[in-house]
Amino acid sequence: VQLQASGGGLVQAGGSLRLSCAASGRTFSSAGMGWFRQAPGKEREFVAGISWSGGSTNYVDSVKGRFTISRDNAKNTVYLQMNSLKPEDTAVYLCAAAKTYYASRRLGEYDYWGQGTQVTVSS
Repeated sequence: VQLQASGGGLVQAGGSLRLSCAASGRTFSSAGMGWFRQAPGKEREFVAGISWSGGSTNYVDSVKGRFTISRDNAKNTVYLQMNSLKPEDTAVYLCAAAKTYYASRRLGEYDYWGQGTQVTVSS
């Protein structure tokens, strides 16, 4: 399985970015997918997850109402729309494919990881 994340960059506080994660080499449409982030000196943190069908999503409290996860199974791609960005959102964002079909929040339930894309929010 290969996951390729893209769409990161430098943005001012209050701005928006859309991350994409293209998957190949696995039955993408049957797996839950997630976005995580890791800031320097901090542990990897769950950000958002989506079930295999896209019918169920969940988010860490700090991004609820600002971020939206979605997927297009025909394109084998999962997205993370990030609005109203804050400096504390600055991190490397990684997409991951779950061992399960549901939108897990647990890092241990993800077995394939992309390389990450840097998001930097300036104040």
